[in-house]
Amino acid sequence: MQETDRRTVTLVLGGVRSGKSRWAQEFAAKVARVAYVATAQPLDVEMMEKIRRHREERPSHWQTFEEPLELGQVIVEQEPAFDVMLVDCLTVFVANLQGASETDPPTMERRIEDFLSALRGSASLVLVSNEVGGGVVPAYPAGRRFRDALGELNQRVAAIADNVVLLVAGLPLVLKGTIGAQP
Repeated sequence: MQETDRRTVTLVLGGVRSGKSRWAQEFAAKVARVAYVATAQPLDVEMMEKIRRHREERPSHWQTFEEPLELGQVIVEQEPAFDVMLVDCLTVFVANLQGASETDPPTMERRIEDFLSALRGSASLVLVSNEVGGGVVPAYPAGRRFRDALGELNQRVAAIADNVVLLVAGLPLVLKGTIGAQP
């Protein structure tokens, strides 16, 4: 990886099956030492299959960390060993936080603040998240709270990010920065 004074944060947004994870993996693969941080938990058969598929799609030499809640902590602890850390995905991270915060509501904002603080550190990061603002308004309060929490986190991450890319039908649209940059 080319040495720079500052590492970069790239936010990759898109709808479901837009190609955002594939694009993020190809972008991260430009460097040698990649950490893949997975937020999904194998709670049902469908998610187990998705996790299996994602494992098969990424290079075998990448190191994987599975962390559903403490993203800030894993970034701070692990980033010195890697050229880039790819986090897939913030959508599941928010869902995990909401589930965990049912028993301890203040922990959600603390975990988000820890994560945002880690983004301002020295790690190069590629972050994948769903863009949920253009869809149907969820019929239930929990769905609206989730949509709002994810939309707010995406805005906060985008404000910190050097690059923001929106994937539509597998095609990247640069919203901020440049995708020609190293991760």
